[in-house]
Amino acid sequence: MAGGPSTPALVAAVSGAGGLGFLAAGYRTAEDVRRDIAAVRERTDRPFGVNVFVPDFAARREPGDDAAVARYREELAPEAERYGVTLPEAPAWDDDAWDAKIDVLVDERVPVASFTFGCPPPEVTARLHDTGAVIMVMVNTPWEAVAAAEAGADAVVVQGPGAGGHQAAFLTPPPDWPNSWTAPDDLPELVRLVRETTDVPLVAAGGIMDGADVAAALAAGAVAAQLGTAFLRTPESGTHPVHRAALADPRFTRTAFTRAFSGRTARGLANRFMAEHEASAPPYYPQVHHLTKGLRRAAAEHGDPEAMALWCGHGYRRCRDLPAAALVDTLMKELATARA
Repeated sequence: MAGGPSTPALVAAVSGAGGLGFLAAGYRTAEDVRRDIAAVRERTDRPFGVNVFVPDFAARREPGDDAAVARYREELAPEAERYGVTLPEAPAWDDDAWDAKIDVLVDERVPVASFTFGCPPPEVTARLHDTGAVIMVMVNTPWEAVAAAEAGADAVVVQGPGAGGHQAAFLTPPPDWPNSWTAPDDLPELVRLVRETTDVPLVAAGGIMDGADVAAALAAGAVAAQLGTAFLRTPESGTHPVHRAALADPRFTRTAFTRAFSGRTARGLANRFMAEHEASAPPYYPQVHHLTKGLRRAAAEHGDPEAMALWCGHGYRRCRDLPAAALVDTLMKELATARA
């Protein structure tokens, strides 16, 4: 939930209600993350987590096709003119302040450190374990779950294709898996497949919106469920008002995968920008993210959702306008009913 929806108020409300709230460290400076951690601790003494993007260090050693990004910039020139912004000339790869953020997690002794887009290297895992942190790694496939366990993850978050925002995928299939393998749309089935390959605890994520969804994930072998989209319309979330309104706007009828906004596959409400630019967007993250972020911000300022990254899962129509603590309580009651 990086980019705005995750706030200290939301994290504290969820943790205070008996859940486990997570701060999003992505796109924040290390000092911003430190301040967010302090803000959570001012609001609750309950455990919470911090989620960090793992950089693709191979992309730093082997830069993306600058020419492809330049061509995409030319294509987006009319969009920039429409919203009155100037696109960056040559957006560069960066590691999202990786080292500084790991230092913050260690210094602050965060209870749970979670990672997406890859596994933390052994030296990072060791440093965090020395502070007593529980380490979680998000995966999309069984072989990524195996890699996460081998890297020292204490738990694996199994992200199904119905999840909102960026997919975590970071490994190609090993030789004993077909290159054409795709994750099942049914999250419980994906959990069962991952359960067959590793014995570390599993957390199910992606398209979970109510207690019945949680029950199905637990029945499949998960020990917990992780929800993001379900909290986008809570008053404590930092979801942009235009994004918040779009979740209930009847003109947005479906979600879709796109890399048009960031260069990395992500699910959001299907809008004009995705339809017009998905086919030509190059697969270079975070270069494309940096190329379009000013444009997306300007579209939001203009109140135009058609050029915003409206990240959400495919269950977005079931978002509820409830305070976060009330939503956690409702989910627990629904879970009890479903289990009964």
